[in-house]
Amino acid sequence: MTHTPLVQNPLKAALAVAVLAGGGLTLPSSLHAQTVQVPTVPPTASVRGLPDFTDLVDLVGPSVVNIRTLERASAESRGGTPDEQMLEFFKRFGIPIPPGMTPRGPRPGPSDEAQPRGVGSGFVLSADGLIMTNAHVVDGADELIVTLPDKREFKARLVGADKRTDVAVVKIEATGLPAVKIGDINRLRVGEWVMAIGSPFGLENTVTAGIVSAKQRDTGDFLPFIQTDVAINPGNSGGPLINMRGEVVGINSQIYSRSGGFQGISFAIPIDEAVRVSDQLRTTGRVTRGRIGVQIDQVSKEVAESIGLGQPKGALVRGVEPDSPAARAGVEPGDIILKFDGKDVDKSVDLPRLVGNTKPGNKSSMTVFRRGSQRELSITVAELEPERPDTRAAAPEPPKAQSSNALQSLGLSLTELTAAEKKAINIRGGVRVASAEGPAARAGLREGDVIVAIANTETTSVKEVEAALAKLEKSRPVNVLFRRGEWAQYAVIRAPR
Repeated sequence: MTHTPLVQNPLKAALAVAVLAGGGLTLPSSLHAQTVQVPTVPPTASVRGLPDFTDLVDLVGPSVVNIRTLERASAESRGGTPDEQMLEFFKRFGIPIPPGMTPRGPRPGPSDEAQPRGVGSGFVLSADGLIMTNAHVVDGADELIVTLPDKREFKARLVGADKRTDVAVVKIEATGLPAVKIGDINRLRVGEWVMAIGSPFGLENTVTAGIVSAKQRDTGDFLPFIQTDVAINPGNSGGPLINMRGEVVGINSQIYSRSGGFQGISFAIPIDEAVRVSDQLRTTGRVTRGRIGVQIDQVSKEVAESIGLGQPKGALVRGVEPDSPAARAGVEPGDIILKFDGKDVDKSVDLPRLVGNTKPGNKSSMTVFRRGSQRELSITVAELEPERPDTRAAAPEPPKAQSSNALQSLGLSLTELTAAEKKAINIRGGVRVASAEGPAARAGLREGDVIVAIANTETTSVKEVEAALAKLEKSRPVNVLFRRGEWAQYAVIRAPR
């Protein structure tokens, strides 16, 4: 094996010996005649030190909350298994396992006992208790518990949630809370430092930091996400992304991962989009979006060149829905939409965002490229079919079951139907069976059935049912017409003698 000498040049060797000896530079006599050129070090650019986040934590930390969600366990759900990764994390680091979570599943308990469901984060929007978080944090929860950094706990009410943008707003009854400062997303630059505060794996007030990796990252129809390398894990969802000025610029929402844990890529909802959504949720409880009724695709380079468009831009119309706003405006398959309401459509994903942010009923201008030339069209935006609002945590209390002596003798307990429930099953009247026991159960009635007539009398309220029963002989069988799902059927209830 041959070894390459570390120093081959005698001059370099002499310089090295002198430096290692720590004395002055004395050259061998054989080298006195040579001119030694000592390389000069070019002036370096000013080097900034690493950022100090301590002041930011003191400034924004009091505004970040922990959100626990609870779910009323049923006989079916009590046998489920919890998140194995979270259990492994607790065991590995010696953290006490939260109540209700064991390797064998949640503890058994009464069917109406609230069980822990999940953990997330949020931040204070206003001093009177409005809090912003992710929609997926509160989705399906029966109860919401908000814990402030000072350890105070509050039951929260769901103001509204929008699954399409993953934004939700909840409300707690508190005053004088420290609200966050909203930042300007247009000032956010790729490469700048940002910080996150949240509750990964339930560990409250955890701070992580990184840089903005990209902006306008297309991972959804209605949101251009902020990509960062800030460490985000389960439980961080809904927490704020903060710039070095102490302003919230995003809501931590998603991670890219093959294992379920952080792998260096995180996504945050831009705060300007989130605030726009939250304003609608606070005003109406839901978000309205525009639609024009087209199926679109990206414009390829080959297509752009072949039709004379030049650069690949805009949204290629592949289909137009019949009797849609686009059809009425004269949009045709093959058109390329270049502008909407005066704003450029650079990529096809830009169009749903521009249209979605337009108020339904608004008349907008649209520039399309068709067979070598541009055309201006006028279009009236329609409303995108809204999502079914998630109001489980904020739903009003259900009507109380009513059971008079006459109903009790039949084993029935009834509740009134709301107008929305009547509309949903397409009936004019009726009452819902809250419980069916004894004679009613033997006749085939059960909880959830809707009684539309009793003793050949249509019913629209519990009082009408009681009035019809009062006219009958106590020993006489009672015929009941009821709905179960889409089907109507009769039952005959025989009261005990």
